[in-house]
Amino acid sequence: MKVSMIVAMSENRVIGKENQLPWRLPEDLKRFKEITIGHPVIMGRKTFESIGRLLPGRENIVITRQTEFSFPGAVVKSSLEAALSYCERKAEESFIIGGAEIYRLGMPYATRIYLTLIRKSIEGDAYFPTLPSGFEETQRDDRNGDLPFSFLVLERKL
Repeated sequence: MKVSMIVAMSENRVIGKENQLPWRLPEDLKRFKEITIGHPVIMGRKTFESIGRLLPGRENIVITRQTEFSFPGAVVKSSLEAALSYCERKAEESFIIGGAEIYRLGMPYATRIYLTLIRKSIEGDAYFPTLPSGFEETQRDDRNGDLPFSFLVLERKL
């Protein structure tokens, strides 16, 4: 199974502020939906709670250490490894969608990263981890406007 990450971050690696996205970028949300639809999405509990609902058309897997946590329609796992093992039997590709700790834990498993890079520094309190060596940019689509950004695809060289 291919493990991919999908993330939007600023130049200074910010991905969130107070459990929310610190920008409004409809094109990014549209791309997120197009890429992840039909695939399992793996997220931490705080990310799930910030979304506030199940993402339709995707199996929602929530990682938490809170043994009593449940949400109708969501699959709850106690570790990233348990979530990946669950997905292994169900899909050819699964997506890690955040937050910061889940991205950090998932980095060794990821073979592809769909990145929306906000081309400016933004204030925040959650950060995407530094990429390990071995990832190369295979696609880039620069967009300019009030908030300039780029859609990138990074692949791990095998």
